[in-house]
Order: sequence, then C-alpha cells, then structure tokens
Amino acid sequence: MAATPSIRLDEPQRRTLLETAVTAIERRLAGAALEPPDLAAASSALRCSAASFVTLKTASGLRGCCGTLEPRRALLLDVWHNAQASAFADRRFTPLEAREWATVTELEVSVLSAFEPIEARSEAELQRSLVPGIDGLVLQWRGRRATFLPKVWEQLRDRREFVQRLKMKAGWEADFWAADIEILRYRTENVSIERPAASQRRRRVG
Repeated sequence: MAATPSIRLDEPQRRTLLETAVTAIERRLAGAALEPPDLAAASSALRCSAASFVTLKTASGLRGCCGTLEPRRALLLDVWHNAQASAFADRRFTPLEAREWATVTELEVSVLSAFEPIEARSEAELQRSLVPGIDGLVLQWRGRRATFLPKVWEQLRDRREFVQRLKMKAGWEADFWAADIEILRYRTENVSIERPAASQRRRRVG
C-alpha cells in the first residue's frame, strides 16, 4: 500500500477503505445483496463526512474513475458507492464483468482535502500557483465544472497543459478564460492495492 500525507489516515483505516472498495465490487459481481458497510464498527475518521474517488486500472490503462467532490456522507460509505460507480457506472466504459475483474491491476482510493480557493487574474497566474504532482484542481463557471486529481500530473507534467486540458474536459476551448471563473485547489491522500481480486482472496484464505 502507498499513501500521501494529507488526510493522515492510519494503516488500519487505509486497509479498511481498500477492503470496502474491493468488497463493494465483488458483491455486485456475485449478484449478492449490496449491504453498505457497518458504520457502527468503523473508526471515527471513517464515519466523518468526506469526499473520495476510486480508480481502477488494467495493463491497458484507466478502467474506471468516479467520485465525489463535496463531502456528503461518511467516508466509508462514500468509498463503497464510488467503488461501484467506477466499476459499473463510468460512462466511458462498459460495466465491469467478473472475468475482467481478475485483469484489474490496481485499485486506488483518493481521499480529498478541503477546497482552497485560488485568486488568479489570468491563466498564467493560475499556472504559476500550482504545485505539480501535489495539487488537484477544480474549475467551475456558469454551471460547468471539471476536476483533475493530483494523479493526473503523472501524465501532464506541464502546468499549461494541465490547466488547458482541464478546461477542455469542462467543454471550454483551451484558451478560454473568464474573470469570474471559480478556481479551487485540493490535495489527496491516496492508498492503493495491486491485483485487488487476488489480494482479496489471499485475505480470505489467511
């Protein structure tokens, strides 16, 4: 497992989040009752309202990524729902099938920090304020909104490309700018597991 120091969950809490995400997907694949995790047995940190994303990857690349930007339910429940959304409701992909689950090479949970507004009078000023590899970014304007998680810096190391690709994701032109555009920065704590299907089986045997 690997984590970045932002929310500062401890190791058992990180493990619980991963196990919850894997279980949510596997129960759906098995056609079992989708009972949410028991919050009464969870630590206080996992019962707190928080926003998260769950990302699935295969050897071919991204296989699903869904999440929430604003805290609206307990972190444990948020991860439960987002794991299922990433596997079965990401519109960029067909719903995950049981045979394909074994090909998922990585499952990652990203827990978002609180938003920090950025005041920038130009795109150039915004670019200078960003910390590559660390900052997640939200751009919103007149009902449209898009975000890039900090992990996107692995593919887009250049600040200019990062911002312009995010604008295009929102449906704007690459050179779009508005004086009243809202800019929000956040960071994440990431915890991941390799070969989640096999890892879950090893835990059951153990």
